[in-house]
Amino acid sequence: MSDKPVSLTQVPEGYADWLAELKIRIHSAQQRATLAVNRELVTLYWQIGRDILARQAEQGWGAKVIDRLAHDLRNAFPEMKGFSPRNLKYMRAVAEAWPEPEFVQQAAAQLPWFHLCTLIDKLATREERDWYLAKAVEHAWSRNVLVM
Repeated sequence: MSDKPVSLTQVPEGYADWLAELKIRIHSAQQRATLAVNRELVTLYWQIGRDILARQAEQGWGAKVIDRLAHDLRNAFPEMKGFSPRNLKYMRAVAEAWPEPEFVQQAAAQLPWFHLCTLIDKLATREERDWYLAKAVEHAWSRNVLVM
C-alpha cells in the first residue's frame, strides 16, 4: 500500500465518467428504495384505516377505540412513528376517501403519506382529491406546493 494521500494519486483515464455514472445509479437506487418504502407504508396505513372503518361499521366502535388502538400499537412498536390517534383517524379518512385497493396501490401510494393527509384536509370531493393527486404525482409537487 502506498502512503501517498488519495488526493495526490493520478486519476486513471475514464475514472471521472465512471464515478459520475455510479453516483447517478446510486441516487436512482436510493430513490427507488424510498418510493418502495413509501408505497408499503401508504398501503399499510390504508389497510389499517379500512380495518377501522369495517370494525366501526360492524361493531359500532366509537372514537375511544382509536385512542386505545393508538396506545396499544405504540406500545407494541415503540420504535415506529405514525400510530398517534390523529394519524389513525387520517388512516380511516384515507380509506374512506379512496376505498379501492387498486387505486391506493397505483395512484395514492406514489405520494408521501402527508400529501394524502393534506388532500383529505383541504378538499371535500373525491374528484378534487383525484385531480390534485394526479397533478402532484405528474409534477412531483412538494407538500407546500400542494397546500397552495
